[in-house]
Amino acid sequence: MDKDKMQISQTHIAPPDAAHESFTDAAAAVARLEALYRQAVGFLSEHFNAVMRGERPAARVRAFYPEIRLSTTSFAKTDSRLSFGHVAQPGTYATTITRPDLFRNYLVQQIDLLVQNHGVPVQIGPSTTPMPVHFAVAGNPGVLVPQEGVLDFPLRDVFDVPDLATTNDDIVNGVLTEYPDGSRPLAPFTAQRVDYSLARLAHYTATDPTHFQNHVLFTNYQFYVDEFEAYARKVLADPASGYVAFVAPGNHLISAPDAELPVTPKMPQMPTYHLKRADGQGITLVNIGVGPSNAKTATDHIAVLRPHAWLMVGHCAGLRNTQALGDFVLAHAYLREDHVLDADLPIWVPIPALAEVQIALEDAVEHVTQLEGYELKRIMRTGTVATIDNRNWELRDQSGPVQRLSQSRAIALDMESATIAANGFRFRVPYGTLLCVSDKPLHGELKLPGMASDFYKTQVARHLQIGIHAMELIREMPIERIHSRKLRSFEETAFL
Repeated sequence: MDKDKMQISQTHIAPPDAAHESFTDAAAAVARLEALYRQAVGFLSEHFNAVMRGERPAARVRAFYPEIRLSTTSFAKTDSRLSFGHVAQPGTYATTITRPDLFRNYLVQQIDLLVQNHGVPVQIGPSTTPMPVHFAVAGNPGVLVPQEGVLDFPLRDVFDVPDLATTNDDIVNGVLTEYPDGSRPLAPFTAQRVDYSLARLAHYTATDPTHFQNHVLFTNYQFYVDEFEAYARKVLADPASGYVAFVAPGNHLISAPDAELPVTPKMPQMPTYHLKRADGQGITLVNIGVGPSNAKTATDHIAVLRPHAWLMVGHCAGLRNTQALGDFVLAHAYLREDHVLDADLPIWVPIPALAEVQIALEDAVEHVTQLEGYELKRIMRTGTVATIDNRNWELRDQSGPVQRLSQSRAIALDMESATIAANGFRFRVPYGTLLCVSDKPLHGELKLPGMASDFYKTQVARHLQIGIHAMELIREMPIERIHSRKLRSFEETAFL
């Protein structure tokens, strides 16, 4: 390795020191971020490969994430209708950045708003946060980081490894409002937190994060996946649809409606499918399976991609005798008994319905069913959805649970919706829920095999069509409209 391209000291070897540069052009700023990121990744990868060949470096090898900084001395007023794109008070704001290639459009948009709203440049340069070698080599499928004990020395003696001190949700949870150097967070996630989730997404979904689209549907049944693929093939046959490709687990991609999709021999925990548009404004469907733990895991990691909306479209138990199998439930409130988010978002925090999402969902139901107004009430109820963590709750003494459900005015019960909505609230991702009644356990209508088969045949396709149409309506909304001020706190980051 060329020593002129390194800093060498008694304690560490690092890339050449780079000064921070000022930018008022967002695209140029992101180009600089990309150059710094490539340099750090290349440096760590080269040294890591040398170590794998048996070469032991003379000192610790270290490279740093790039960062964005903004300093303003003015209380200048910005457009109060915007929920993002500006800082609330004078000061210095900063965030570390990873994968600027993946987040290019997002970064250009956010930086451009900051420069316009505050009239000052952003500063781009290396941060003081070391890049873990695991994340630096993650993009190279031919490189595997060995487990502890494989090498004749601990990997952490030579390279930086993931650090939980910077891999957490302290910013979005409102715990971290100022960094040790006095700057404030500019974005909701640190680079290490983003890198951690990108790696987890690839593991849980068996698709690369580059395929994820800005509109995400969650479901809890495989039947929706089959319908999603059928819909994808239909729209791929129509050049006017705007959809250009369909991606299945294993990163199998087709762009022709009749193309064959290879069968993935071992499906991941959360099979994920992407109906892509060239601008990233397509639709991703995640089969999270059953339970609040999976719902939290999926949304914890997808949140770092900063989607414009996520919706739950799955099955539920209807709690009212007036409901019928196949009826729809539009959640406007949630009873949270899932327990997986209690430490991050206390249950006393209300999860508000978002008007823009609610209207899109109701309009989509009207569009697909061709019912409207009072007639729509025949097949859809709006009300509270209860989410619990016990799949077989009805086998216990029902007096306690049923009383709470009645007091809450709940009309449906599932194991995922409140978790997805609450994490949307926590991560500032617009959320919504439209469920389909698949059983009525309190009224003797259980989900038995014969009933389920008939139900799936008649309802799944229509329900998925509603979810897709709702997302297409949301896609047409201006970004400043869908990202509501209701999701923003007192101490808020400028970046979405």
